[in-house]
Amino acid sequence: KQWYQRRVRGSHLVGYFSKERHSPDFHNVACILTLPPFQRKGYGKFLIQFSYELSKRDGQVGTPEKPLSDLGKLSYRSYWSWVLLDLLRDLHGTVSIKELSNMTSITEDDIISTLQMLNIVKYWKGQHIICVTPKQVEEHLRSSNYRPPILTVHQESLKWYQKTPKRGNRSSKKQKSND
Repeated sequence: KQWYQRRVRGSHLVGYFSKERHSPDFHNVACILTLPPFQRKGYGKFLIQFSYELSKRDGQVGTPEKPLSDLGKLSYRSYWSWVLLDLLRDLHGTVSIKELSNMTSITEDDIISTLQMLNIVKYWKGQHIICVTPKQVEEHLRSSNYRPPILTVHQESLKWYQKTPKRGNRSSKKQKSND
C-alpha cells in the first residue's frame, strides 16, 4: 500500500508498507517506510494504524516483522501507547490483555511490553494484570511523552476486500502436465 501527499503540483509518494496476507507469524506488516522528507509528520503512525485497521477487518491480531529499526520501535511504541491509553480512558471495570488484543488487533506480547513501559501492568500469580486508575491514564495522556497521531484513518472510508485464492488453479495445472 502506498500513501500519497497531495500538493498543488500533484501527488507525491510519502511512504509505503507491505502486508503479508497470510502470515504464519501474525505479521501485519512486512516492511514499512516513510521517506525522509516526510518523517515526523504523522505518516508513519498513519501507515501503522492503517495496517492494524486491515488486521481488524481480517479478524486477526498482528505485529510488525522484527527486528524494528530504532525509529520503527519509537513509532510502534507511540502508536500502541496511544491506542491502549485511549481505550483504557474509556473503559470502566476490568479488562484482560486478551480482550485488549481482540479490540485492537495488537498482539498480547506487544500490549504487555507497552503496558510495562507505561508501568501499568503487574505480573501476579503467573499472569499479567492491568493495574491502572483513571487518574494514571489521564496523567499519561497529558505527559509530554504521549502524542496523539496527527493523521488518523477514517474507518468508515476504508474499503478492504480480502482476496480468496482461486480453487484448483495450481493443482489442476500439475495434473494436466503429468497426464
